[in-house]
Amino acid sequence: MDIPDIHLRSVGSALPGPPIDNSALARRFGMDTLWEQWVDAFIGTRTRHLAIDLDSGELTVSLAELAAEAGSRALASAGLAPGEIDVLVMGTATPDQLMPATVNLVADRLGINDVPTYQLQSGCCGAVQALDVGRRMLQSAGHTNALVLGGDVCAQFFDLGADLMSLRPEELVNAVLFGDGAGAAVLTTERAPGRPAIRRVLNRLTGLGQQPGQVLRWYGPAQGKPPEGAGVAEDYKAIEERVPVMAAEILAELLESLDWKPDDIGYLLPPQLSGRMTGKIVQGLDLPGAREITCVADTANTGNALPFLQLERLVGALEPGERAIGIAVESSKWIKSGFALEGV
Repeated sequence: MDIPDIHLRSVGSALPGPPIDNSALARRFGMDTLWEQWVDAFIGTRTRHLAIDLDSGELTVSLAELAAEAGSRALASAGLAPGEIDVLVMGTATPDQLMPATVNLVADRLGINDVPTYQLQSGCCGAVQALDVGRRMLQSAGHTNALVLGGDVCAQFFDLGADLMSLRPEELVNAVLFGDGAGAAVLTTERAPGRPAIRRVLNRLTGLGQQPGQVLRWYGPAQGKPPEGAGVAEDYKAIEERVPVMAAEILAELLESLDWKPDDIGYLLPPQLSGRMTGKIVQGLDLPGAREITCVADTANTGNALPFLQLERLVGALEPGERAIGIAVESSKWIKSGFALEGV
């Protein structure tokens, strides 16, 4: 049986509310201009979009709402009706609740029914994992169109009453590192003029016997009082040391598997951890001929939405014969992921 090429037909995204700059965060948490300067220098994030109201602390939009908006935009851009989607896949680390799965709430909002749906619980690599599952379903199950979603609402883990001056570094960084958002892509077996083909997707767990670099805590009434500390914690030093190395390994593996050379790459979609770290990673990857597609300084780290935000900027720009590499690294248990696209 011939395995069909899978094409990226369209991409859509959704961000909640207007951008919130570092000055607004500083005012909310009672921090001074020195703190703002620290965010600019150490994190490199200028703005972010949040799904909570900073004044009241109330959630203003759910992940399902954001993902449905992104999915609707992707469908409209593809010129497809909801009934033409054969499979739905979503990657997220922050579902709205444990059940029903957020992917099924999104399907309901979009009017999609009687199709296979999958929700993958993962951090920054979940979007790439969802692309992989959608691609494989199209290749093996006789389907034509897949809607692939990714997104996170990290703000639900914010403690707006926290005294930032008293937080440990691994907790403090989370107040400025993350934003909220969702993205969606339509994959198809049908050749789409001007739309790239997916040549390779990489997903590999590499954290055997290693301590997590990020922890996101869930708890329920039977566990008693909530655990001490923040709901999310980062070992930022470990991430800063390991992610650039892992990114270089991902790039090398993708190039070798396709027999591509570094000079063949026209576009690079690097990991979007923070503005400062992304710059360091790009420098280490040493692809001077590749045009960088990055947005983290303006959106902050939106987790599983970020690859779609990058792809949205790439689709339409990739000319026939041009090649692009996307890289994502998940620090929760050290997962490598990436993808290779080629204009057709």
